[in-house]
Amino acid sequence: MHHDRIFLMTKEEKIQYWTDLSDRDLQVADILVNGGQYLWAGFMCHQVIEKIFKGYYMALLDDIPPYMHDLRLLAVKADFWTGLSEEQQMQVIEIMPLQIEARYPEYRSRIDASLTKEKCRQIVENTRKLQQWTKDRILSVK
Repeated sequence: MHHDRIFLMTKEEKIQYWTDLSDRDLQVADILVNGGQYLWAGFMCHQVIEKIFKGYYMALLDDIPPYMHDLRLLAVKADFWTGLSEEQQMQVIEIMPLQIEARYPEYRSRIDASLTKEKCRQIVENTRKLQQWTKDRILSVK
């Protein structure tokens, strides 16, 4: 779907759009971690949360989420950051650098060395739980 068409959708369609993208990215993260591509799996975890947070933003504010990758700021702008547990906030902070470090080669070797299979599997599992938590909140708003 062309990104401009999102403006023509209903609120529910927009929320579903972000949720579907988030679900697809989670499937890709699973494939990547199983294939040993830990850096890219981490990047996809960031994408999963970014998109589900944008769906939650839409549910709460009935407005197109801003074009940004800062997960914490996105949650702050939609006024749900303080609704996250301290553990969830730490998970968000942990995956935020993966978005930058996967995209820019000068950062890759540093993060690549720290992402073991076990660590990456844990990040994917935490992402799955945070995504589900956010989906549950979206349903309670609709």
